[in-house]
Amino acid sequence: MKIGDKAKQAGTRRPQWVNWAIVGLLFYGMLLSVTVTAQEKLNRLVEEREKLHREWQESESQKSGIFGNRTKKDMIATQEWMSRIIQKDNQIMAELEMLKDIETTTISHEKEDYKFIAQKQQNDIGILKRALAEKELEVEKAKADGLTNEWAAFLLFLTTLIFGYLYFNGKRKTKQQLAG
Repeated sequence: MKIGDKAKQAGTRRPQWVNWAIVGLLFYGMLLSVTVTAQEKLNRLVEEREKLHREWQESESQKSGIFGNRTKKDMIATQEWMSRIIQKDNQIMAELEMLKDIETTTISHEKEDYKFIAQKQQNDIGILKRALAEKELEVEKAKADGLTNEWAAFLLFLTTLIFGYLYFNGKRKTKQQLAG
């Protein structure tokens, strides 16, 4: 493997929080499918209960006794229908509990995913703040170096000016002494 290939691989690598977010979304998708299946089962149970209720109402209206009165047998049949309805209600309640547990689990996993993402972003912010502080220090150092260079250039210019004045002043005095 070449050095450039490693650099390409390192450049295309996903951040860790992205991997966790993908896992969270997959888990959420699975829970959603379970929720949909559970919701369908709940709907089926409610339909069965409605059917049982209609049949109970029919048994309630049956009067096979003398003079159109209800017999003991009619009342027992009605009681059996009520018992079936209660059993169906218990199944519906159990399904609702399961749906509530699934929703609670989903919410807690989403909460954990968001918490992880927030922590990752806080870490990224900390890294960026440190990088910014380092860059600010570099800028301050560069400014300080720039000022030092400016002072050195100013001193060189001043020294050259003084030596130039002394040189030309000495040359002029030498010409005056030779002339005079």
